[in-house]
Amino acid sequence: MKRKPAVAGQFYQASPSGLEDQVNQYITKESSRVHSIGIVSPHAGLMYSGEVAGSVYSRITMPHTFILLGPNHTGAGAPVSVMTSGQWQLPNGEIAIDESLAAYLMKCTHVLTEDSRAHVMEHSLEVQLPFILHFSSSVHIVPIVMMTDSLQVCSDLGRAIADTVKNAGYAVTIIASSDMSHYVSDSHARTMDKKAVDKILALDPEGLYQTVREEAITMCGVIPVTSMLYAARLLGARESKLIKYMTSGEVSGDFEYVVGYAGLIIR
Repeated sequence: MKRKPAVAGQFYQASPSGLEDQVNQYITKESSRVHSIGIVSPHAGLMYSGEVAGSVYSRITMPHTFILLGPNHTGAGAPVSVMTSGQWQLPNGEIAIDESLAAYLMKCTHVLTEDSRAHVMEHSLEVQLPFILHFSSSVHIVPIVMMTDSLQVCSDLGRAIADTVKNAGYAVTIIASSDMSHYVSDSHARTMDKKAVDKILALDPEGLYQTVREEAITMCGVIPVTSMLYAARLLGARESKLIKYMTSGEVSGDFEYVVGYAGLIIR
């Protein structure tokens, strides 16, 4: 199956040259690169969140495969849906699914369902790909979207991902796609988002999950980030670093009604 772009021309430029020019605006060319176990990257329109995403992707080495975890905004498909074969098309290239890694991951957990329906119109993983393709045309992906609310599912999936990465035989990085607070004032977003980011910096998946719920933080990708943190801890992560935080107000000029974006690297 070839998964066609769902949000080209909306979240990012639809032409190859236009998209490459757009991505180039957000790349930090002088950055030194590090191997990452996982990253957190936003998924809004590139004009709003591209600076945060570009700052993260500019600082990591490209692995053989990215396991992508994102929230399911559409409600389509199974609660935790993975595509295990095919290619994802973008205006600036095509990325193949790592079929052997996806098959191994499926054997490691019962929480995953092979289901392409959840991916057809979902943007949270798609907007990561222009940055990935900018740096590598040979990288592979395993795309997973989630609409569960279960901490146990996060733990189970994290353990399965960790087992899969350990047995891969090549470099694998986990991407957790998430925006932070939605449609609140800039000052409120920064206050709330710091509480969530502090838990990610502490490599504390349970703390993140509980804080987001207790504080009513409208972080859409808390489940993917929590799952990634469980996997990262099992893979020996020792450091989480905030690369960049900003809100949409810095682009739009509207500081009363913003979305927050955080980019982090976990090693």
